[in-house]
This record gives sequence, C-alpha cells and structure tokens, in this order.
Amino acid sequence: MPGLMTRRTAIAALGAAGTMLAAARKPHSGAQTNAWAIRNFDELIPVLAKLKDYGYEGFETSFRNVQAHFDKPTIANAQLTNSGLRFVNIHIFMDQYDPATRIAPAELIGRVAKGGAALGASCLVLSGAPCVENGKLSESAVRAKTEALNRAGHLCSELGISAAYHNHGPEFADGGVEIEALLARTDPKLVNFVIDAGHAFRIGADVPAFFARHHARLAGMHLRDFHNGEQVILGEGDFHLEPLAKAVAKAKWQGWIFNEEERLNNVKLGDAAIRPAREKVKKVFGV
Repeated sequence: MPGLMTRRTAIAALGAAGTMLAAARKPHSGAQTNAWAIRNFDELIPVLAKLKDYGYEGFETSFRNVQAHFDKPTIANAQLTNSGLRFVNIHIFMDQYDPATRIAPAELIGRVAKGGAALGASCLVLSGAPCVENGKLSESAVRAKTEALNRAGHLCSELGISAAYHNHGPEFADGGVEIEALLARTDPKLVNFVIDAGHAFRIGADVPAFFARHHARLAGMHLRDFHNGEQVILGEGDFHLEPLAKAVAKAKWQGWIFNEEERLNNVKLGDAAIRPAREKVKKVFGV
C-alpha cells in the first residue's frame, strides 16, 4: 500500500501543478478608470477600491489623474500600492499631438514616463494621431511616428518600465495598413501594443485573426462594445467576444484584458457599465 499511496500522491501533485500552470497561462484582468469622472488623485483612490471589490487585478489611468504627485511620489505610491491593485498602465491621450511625430511631445513623454515609474506604473501607453494624408498612408509620417515610438521605448527601458502604443479606429482602417506598419517598423524590444479591440471591431477589423497574428507583441487589449456605431455596455452590442477568447486561450496569452468605457458623448456611466462588463469578461475569458 505505501507504494500505491506514493503513486496516488504523485499523480495528485502532477494534477495540482498542471492546474497551477494552466492558471498561470491565463490573461490578467484590469480596467481603465475613465468610466468615472475623475478630476484628481483623491478621486482616483475610491475608484480603485471599487475595482478591487469587482475582482480586478490591475488598472490603467490617465497621466492627468496622477501627475500632481510626480515630483513627490512617496505617499501617493503607497496609496496606490495599498489599493491591492497593480498599476499597470499610465496613458497619454491628447486632443492634439506633436504634428512632427503624431504622438505626445517628447518633453511630456519624458515627464510622464519618469513620474509614472516613480508611482509604480509598469507601462507607459501612448495614443497618437493617424498617419493619413489626403486619404493615403503617409510614408514620412509613419517613419517619424515609429522613430518617435522607438525613442520613447528606449527612454522607458532606461527607467525600468515598458512602452506600448494604443490605437483608435484610423489605425485599423483600409485593412489595418497603419497598425501593420507600426508593428513592422517599431523595435519589438522597445515597443509593445495595447490594442483597443473595440475600436478595431467598429472599423471592421477581424480582431481574433489580428490577435492570432500579433499576440506576441500585445501587452494588453481594451474591450468595449458597439451597436450601430454607438458604444454600449460590453455584452450588449455586436462585438461577439467568444472567437477572441478562443484565440487568447489557444495562444496561452498572459497579457492584460482591460474593460474600458469611454463614450464619445463623454457620459460617464461608472459602476453601471463596469460592473456588467467585469461579469462579461469573467464569463467569456475566465479571468
């Protein structure tokens, strides 16, 4: 009997190890805080408490919500750590970008990268203006944008954080010509991507196929839903997530899935949108 028990014990141990390994190969769950009307750092902290209660692992937020503490980060860093969430992404989104590079100005990138690193952020996420002129992709614009992204990635690497580019709809227009160019021309050692799958879907992209081709470069995905071109609560629109979830599982992808609620009319639904979106991600992706 001792030998039999040893075999059973070994099989049980292997099963437990396999279960842990499978769990380790799942993506992580996060939320962008722009579902709430946050005007300053003090208003961010209670939002993080909500996200923790909903079972999220981490969060992404605008640099504007934390920049007041860039120069004196110690107390704010402790507050963010005490939230129990990982500060995954600090995001630079602007109404107007540097016309030369079509991303944020270098001075702002440097300030946010340094300040974000001091506050414990893992990644600087950059959005940008499209590289389209007169209805065609501009070769000079793509070159300038990718070079600027590589410079930002190099700066971030020196600060101990990563850098990623976040798309909107135009990068996926015309068969995704711009997003494919950015993927091909940025240095994979310096620049990753946080793909807004909802915007890509709205413009007509085959998101699961895109993910299957490029998942190795994707640090995260933003999930949002649309119906008749208007954003709706995740799961109430036309974006069927199941094929994407299958692609994620097949790739054993371990990036971040972020719920994002950011309406073009600037309505902030907060809990009313994020709570059901969280449940949808749990159901479809198992995280």
